[in-house]
Amino acid sequence: MTGISTQLKSDALEMHGHSPGAVLRSLVIGLTAFLTVVDLFATQAILPSLTRHYNVSPAEMGVAVNASTLGMAIASLVVGFLSPYIDRRRGILASLILLAVPTTLLAIAPDLTAFTVLRIAQGLCMAAAFALTLAYLGEQCSAMDAGSAFAAYITGNVASNLIGRLVSAALVDTLGLASNFYFFALLNLAGAVLVYFTIERVTPMRAISAAPSPFAAAIAHWRNPALRSAFAIGFCILFAFIGTFTYVNFVLVRAPLSLGRMDLGFVYFVFAPSVLTTLFAGKAVARFGTRPAIWAALAVAALGLPLMLSSHLSEVLAGMVLVGIGTFFAQACATGFVGQAASENRGIASGTYLACYFLGGLVGSAALGHLFDRFGWTACVAGVGASLAIAALLTVRLTPSAGSPA
Repeated sequence: MTGISTQLKSDALEMHGHSPGAVLRSLVIGLTAFLTVVDLFATQAILPSLTRHYNVSPAEMGVAVNASTLGMAIASLVVGFLSPYIDRRRGILASLILLAVPTTLLAIAPDLTAFTVLRIAQGLCMAAAFALTLAYLGEQCSAMDAGSAFAAYITGNVASNLIGRLVSAALVDTLGLASNFYFFALLNLAGAVLVYFTIERVTPMRAISAAPSPFAAAIAHWRNPALRSAFAIGFCILFAFIGTFTYVNFVLVRAPLSLGRMDLGFVYFVFAPSVLTTLFAGKAVARFGTRPAIWAALAVAALGLPLMLSSHLSEVLAGMVLVGIGTFFAQACATGFVGQAASENRGIASGTYLACYFLGGLVGSAALGHLFDRFGWTACVAGVGASLAIAALLTVRLTPSAGSPA
């Protein structure tokens, strides 16, 4: 197999013509993303089981499971700052190998504190691989095909949400909690193998000019109103996503819906449409512009919120589909915007965006978990809606750089 960089440097006409090379490139990018973040949300499908196992409240378990986002926020920022000095291939490979360690140890975590610490460790490893891959794509892709590359990567992320949750529910239902974590450790190692055989053969990347100071580069990005807004939009997107797909699990297993553990896993086929729609994020941005694409995505997500308050399963599932489509599409658009709006030091820009994105997930799990425990599901959904509204307002400031779609 040829290396990813060979595919990334293919002619833009090849991309638009859907050649076998372009399809292979997208497949490899998507599969790498899948194996990088498959651990992130898979545990949400077994939240009720974990809550019973550790004998804690839904909010406590929700924060523990989503503690990985704290590790991801920290690692994204650190890796972003050190990005000019990190070899992409070695960094991604090491991160995925190390990721298998805390994933394995989760199988024998004795209490909630140990579980939380291991989830943070998982987040550190996942984000290191995630941030380095995004920086790599930003450097290897031309402005014309960057949207498609980022969309393929985010699509792999979407697929991990669907397949990871489904597999996790099935494993716990048939083999128990421990087997779930052992299996996902094997997936982490499979990701390392994929990176070894695909990125190994890339030609040396062009030299990256390091900023005089990573902090100076970060400050320069924060002074850019468009990038600053994109960082905040990322925060709002995962805030909304976490709030929806963490606490809806408890709604689904309670009356009147009363789903079983395996049924709860099958529910996450709601992400299947997102796997398809997210692939078109790059094309939507190229045709309509970044701001209209994000506004449309956020509107779709908002339309799903009232449906999730229904006592009928079909309506709740429809609402979950719309929230999934909208948030993932918006994330793909915002991620691509950051990669192009940062004219230099893209690794630091991507790392800062991811840090804000994952921090939004952590804050969302805590704040919306508090609302859920104290005031119920309706208050939680209202909090999600407020986050989407703020993201829509911030999108106004995503003014394009030269050569980028508005």
